Amino acid sequence: MKNATRVIHAGLLPASQGNAFSNGITFAAPYHTVGDPTTSEYTYGRYHNPTWTQFEQALSELEGGIAVSFASGMAAIAAVLGTSLRPGDVIVLPSDSYYTFRLLVEDFFVQMGVQVRKATTVDNAQIAHLDGAKLLWLETPSNPGLDVCDIAVLVQAAHERGVLVAVDNTTPTVLGQCPLALGADFSVASDTKALTGHSDLVLGHVAVHDSAWANKLRTWRTRMGAIPGPMEIWLAHRSLATLEMRLERQCRNALTIAEYLLTRPDVTSLRYPGLPSDPGHKLAIRQMQFFGPVVSFVLADQKCAEQFLNACSLIIESTSFGGVHTTAERRARWGGDAVVEGFIRLSVGCEDSDDLISDMSQALDMVKQAG
Repeated sequence: MKNATRVIHAGLLPASQGNAFSNGITFAAPYHTVGDPTTSEYTYGRYHNPTWTQFEQALSELEGGIAVSFASGMAAIAAVLGTSLRPGDVIVLPSDSYYTFRLLVEDFFVQMGVQVRKATTVDNAQIAHLDGAKLLWLETPSNPGLDVCDIAVLVQAAHERGVLVAVDNTTPTVLGQCPLALGADFSVASDTKALTGHSDLVLGHVAVHDSAWANKLRTWRTRMGAIPGPMEIWLAHRSLATLEMRLERQCRNALTIAEYLLTRPDVTSLRYPGLPSDPGHKLAIRQMQFFGPVVSFVLADQKCAEQFLNACSLIIESTSFGGVHTTAERRARWGGDAVVEGFIRLSVGCEDSDDLISDMSQALDMVKQAG
């Protein structure tokens, strides 16, 4: 079955005369639970919810594993770290990975006695740091630099040393890349981004092969209270059905825009894994089905980058990425990432690519004239 069909049917209830396709939303804290609570499928809202069940079933079908939903991408990340790491353990992570993830590791887990080793995503550099580690964390393409590493090669090297592997799969989504199929132990994503794609909710999930790990993650979620709201889950499941259509359009637009930006002498350090000229392209085509909606490039300096963003009429200046609306930001304004002041992270949406290119062209020309 092809992805366009799978995402539309994922998590649907079995056909039954007169019943709705979906259960709709269940808002509940307590459930009717008489006598022995183990005889009831649902008992209390922090433990489980039928709306979660249906969405997690959909994600499980797509991930090829067992999915557990969380209140945010960071809650999902924290659950993997919290269930797998103990004082004295070593985590190997990308030095160019998502900034808030690095903050969580360095400001919280290091204080608990976890040791950190860092290496860049490019050239599978983390392999050299695996001996004696407990967990290898990958992010490919990296955010925001869009470097690519070889998941299968790193997984093999890690497993040979008894090291668990987690992959942050937020940028490509499960339709763009399947970490579990490439051997990873954990597939982690912020569903706030392209998976749901409408910039109107905050969610995350973790998918695993092993039911024991799924149970640990659920226990963490219950005890930490990192639970998703049923309304958010229902919106996410509804949005999931259009993922393939949205992602196909976004990635097609992203490649078209990247090809246009290649023609601009005022644009440097252009990165998009879908470009044949990109350093990560040969590897990306081996492990990715979609190259994601994010393009990055550099303008001359902070002033030029800000002038460009101000001159755009269709491109919204905003953080986050993966939505149907095209957004962009000067990423250095936040600090924490090793990017220059003129670095732009562009999240390409579903608008007509001709309109987007026209908007970018006039904005870039305005910056050039002002300079």
